[in-house]
Amino acid sequence: MKTCKFGTSSCPCSDSAVKQILLTMNDKAPFIIEDLDDNHILIKADEEYRVRRELEAELEKNTYSLETS
Repeated sequence: MKTCKFGTSSCPCSDSAVKQILLTMNDKAPFIIEDLDDNHILIKADEEYRVRRELEAELEKNTYSLETS
């Protein structure tokens, strides 16, 4: 599984689309210290929780769910 580095920990990243979401989030409230490669970024350690929470919410919005009655 690919990961995006968050300070000293890591977060699962399925593909470069997740990294693009993170880059867009960074435009609103900067947290990226360094863009390491196609699947890794280094962020401010004190922003990890907020970034994980916002990324999870963004991914949830983009997740298809089959609603059954």
